Amino acid sequence: MKYYIIAGEASGDLHGSNLIREIKKKDSAADIRGWGGSLIAETGARIVKDYRDLAFMGFTEVIRNLPTILKNIKFCKSDILKFNPDAIIFIDYPGFNLRIAEWAHQKKYKTIYYISPQVWAWKESRVKNIRNNIDKMLVILPFEKAFFERWNYETTYVGHPLVEVIEQFKRSPEASKFPEIFMAGGIPIKPSLPLVALLPGSRKQEILKKLPVMLEASRAFPEYQFVVAEAPGLDSYFYDEIIKNYPQAFRVKNQTYSLLVHSQAACVTSGTATLETALFSVPEVICYKGSNISYQIAKRLIKVKYISLVNLIMDKPVVKELIQDEMNVENIVAELKKLLSDENTRNQLKKDYAGLRSILSQDGNASEKAAELIVRYTSDDKKI
Repeated sequence: MKYYIIAGEASGDLHGSNLIREIKKKDSAADIRGWGGSLIAETGARIVKDYRDLAFMGFTEVIRNLPTILKNIKFCKSDILKFNPDAIIFIDYPGFNLRIAEWAHQKKYKTIYYISPQVWAWKESRVKNIRNNIDKMLVILPFEKAFFERWNYETTYVGHPLVEVIEQFKRSPEASKFPEIFMAGGIPIKPSLPLVALLPGSRKQEILKKLPVMLEASRAFPEYQFVVAEAPGLDSYFYDEIIKNYPQAFRVKNQTYSLLVHSQAACVTSGTATLETALFSVPEVICYKGSNISYQIAKRLIKVKYISLVNLIMDKPVVKELIQDEMNVENIVAELKKLLSDENTRNQLKKDYAGLRSILSQDGNASEKAAELIVRYTSDDKKI
């Protein structure tokens, strides 16, 4: 069978590569072409467009690059027609993928979405588009299935692919290379002092808001080292300017998982990082602060009880969320003291994290389940 895959971000490249490997186990003749990065390319799939050429963030950047975006859409449609796949697999990246899906559905291609856009948080208006143009939706968060059911749209929950990614890392040689892996990169980690991880986000603006507050809180813990996980797309000197006045603070690049394996606690910005931290069983406090205008707008648009995926999935406040004005030095210090020293707090988190892992694994491999459903559906002569 012929599959066309569109992954427009780093996470899509990672999860898409694992999905393709499982598809090839179940369909040895699978011919796969599409958009992605080096990880998807390593599976043998033919990449026609690298996702790094598609990373336009923010309203003004999108407007400025609109001609390129329109050109990419035109090229994608043309490439699909030329390849003429049996199915098209969309991975997240909704702004682009939903446009292609609408066109593909009209052209009678089978359309499969793996990793749903987060329409449950905002832009519920996209649900109608999804329901009309996506033949099969495979969701990775348990509450997404119930959300779509309220819109009379049937989906399949396959579990979260991060579970297998993290479990695989834990078994890898890199997981045990401490402190060598940091010291080899010139980071002056002291093996005798325990670590606290700081994951302040991936964009300069949000890092400048949050990281100085996290670092100021570190002064209350001279017996710990605070290590900042750099975002892949930012230069190290950007972080050096922020941490230079904090002698017990260091930074690592492309070593976030190694850092989490060896951390006693973490301060984490909302997003996938909160889930990754929990799956590594690291006690964490969620730290979010934006501009007042952005926060007020977001508060009116976003329709969820919590900002961390951990709490959303468990449907209770498993991890403490310090949002906006509550994210201050005093509160971070208080929460870190509990995470580092209070055995009751740590034991309860350990118990809740185990429950989270169970929900997300669903006694199986998400990529394997998704691949089985995709191959079965693609080979079926009937179309939903």
